[in-house]
Amino acid sequence: MLIVRAVISIAVLPGTVLILVPAWLLSGDDSAETATSLWRASDPRSWSALLLLVAGLSLLAWTVSLFFRRGRGTLAPWDPPEHLVLAGPYRFVRNPMITGVVTALAGEALFFKSAPLGVWCLVFFAVSALYFPLVEEPGLRRRFGEAYRQYCAHVPRWLPRLRPWFPRDGDVP
Repeated sequence: MLIVRAVISIAVLPGTVLILVPAWLLSGDDSAETATSLWRASDPRSWSALLLLVAGLSLLAWTVSLFFRRGRGTLAPWDPPEHLVLAGPYRFVRNPMITGVVTALAGEALFFKSAPLGVWCLVFFAVSALYFPLVEEPGLRRRFGEAYRQYCAHVPRWLPRLRPWFPRDGDVP
């Protein structure tokens, strides 16, 4: 049943942000490149866009997998992980899933050469930058208590640490 819940949450959340909204924006963006002229192997912008897209989707997949395997939950706020996930990219930054989505959106904007997609990327990050400290983090503090407080004291919200954080003896997590 967890796998079904995870697939639904992926389809609803990243699916909307990375597919439905961009498709809607591109449908009204006359300046976006057409499908026949999108990929040019000799164009560094094409390779940069592909790199951003693959990096963002890979990070998203990794974090969703960690939520599923270690957290025993999904990325959806209505079906969150049961356990605090402090592995992989979560040792460097508190919101790597959002980093993955923003990176993939930047790749889409660059690939399609679309200003509206670039604006959507910025809007998505701005909404996330408000939502996480105001809504998500207070809920995590209530659910995971001192373990989450310790984690927040050592791992930044948006800009990653240079070295992974590992709790020391005496630390809660």
